[in-house]
Amino acid sequence: MDRAGQLRLSTWRTSMRWPGGGGAPLRLGLCCVGYGHGPTHDNPTPCRMSLWTPGGEHRPEPEPTPSGSAAQGAGPSMEDLSPEERAQVEAMQQEMADVREQLLAAPASVVVANHAMGIYELAAIHLTAPEPKLPEATLAIDALAALVDGLSGRLGDAEPTLREALTQLRGAYLEVKHRGEAGPT
Repeated sequence: MDRAGQLRLSTWRTSMRWPGGGGAPLRLGLCCVGYGHGPTHDNPTPCRMSLWTPGGEHRPEPEPTPSGSAAQGAGPSMEDLSPEERAQVEAMQQEMADVREQLLAAPASVVVANHAMGIYELAAIHLTAPEPKLPEATLAIDALAALVDGLSGRLGDAEPTLREALTQLRGAYLEVKHRGEAGPT
């Protein structure tokens, strides 16, 4: 694979497809905001977790990072790139910065509701599959319920819509389950 291909593979794409088709209202990749993937511009030191054991608390030592050409999967460094590839990387970095700015400008309730609707669509996909996957749909429905019920009164204008969506999913689940128990007609 060429360096540009490695670069494309090692860079998170923020233009994801929305589960039900189309694009997400806010184009967002979690790695763009610093969730558990290592140091970022805004979070240069990742949170170090500890492990509690009956013998006391232990902090795991970080694994040594390979250097030089041994660093497979780390992607090429900027110095290894051609001017065109470097321009492509800089454009991707600017796009990620723009997405971060959009995210910062949006109320958290809108972003959470956006993700909740993705969970809704995930459940709907599992329920409407030619052979419904009820355990997968149950997980998605329970996840949506945890968000809607756990954040009651804090989801802004989207809350009534999310509550209605959850009610519809629960009804659809029961319908699909009973249809499966009754067998083919």
